[in-house]
Amino acid sequence: MQTIDRLHHASGCTYGSPRITRALRQRGRRVGENRVARLMRQHHLKARCATLYRANPGAHAFYMSVPNRQLTSLASQRDHVWVGDVTYLKVVDQWHYLAAVMDKCSRRIVGWSLSITRDVRPTLQALDRAVAARRPRAGLIFHTDRGIEYAAYGFRARLARLGFVQSMNRPQRMNDNSHMESFFHSMKADAIHGIRFGNAEHLKSTVRDYIAFYNSQRLHSSLNYVPPATFEKQLAPHRCQ
Repeated sequence: MQTIDRLHHASGCTYGSPRITRALRQRGRRVGENRVARLMRQHHLKARCATLYRANPGAHAFYMSVPNRQLTSLASQRDHVWVGDVTYLKVVDQWHYLAAVMDKCSRRIVGWSLSITRDVRPTLQALDRAVAARRPRAGLIFHTDRGIEYAAYGFRARLARLGFVQSMNRPQRMNDNSHMESFFHSMKADAIHGIRFGNAEHLKSTVRDYIAFYNSQRLHSSLNYVPPATFEKQLAPHRCQ
């Protein structure tokens, strides 16, 4: 067993019982592979291996079935096209994930959520908060990138129950979701970069305060230099770009 342990560590813990058995035989040890495997199990020695990517035909078919519908849909009024995305923010040495939903017409952030896990939960919570705040009608187009959080069955089912139409970036076209990317860039430049967040509450309060500032005070160049909230009040004589 001592020899097996040395061989296992010398291989960088990559050898399993077949290679360990052959290495022992090369050293004159007459031993069977089954015995080596049993000894390795008893002493919790395993070969380290990479997780292999396996194609998922179902996921591929889903992504190919969802076009970028916002390209042909003019967001001429509020709550006609929403866009969503997720970004990374660090607290000490742990990543937190901010999911946000924006009204494409007014550029207003209508829902957001912070989480320590990047899965469907924060994206669902951000969507639900946006729905609670805005009460949009069925037929709204919800556009995102091709992230797995937005392809998850739970998220897709929620959109279907709401009567929303799902839209996603075209393959390898990252600029298709440029409105959300622009918001995240502005937020990080204005309020995040250079700040070391010691706890999750500090980050959450910073994000909350910035979104309130962004919606009600920050002058937006594409809105003729008025904040999103002001633009919505003036929306009747305007058309969104």
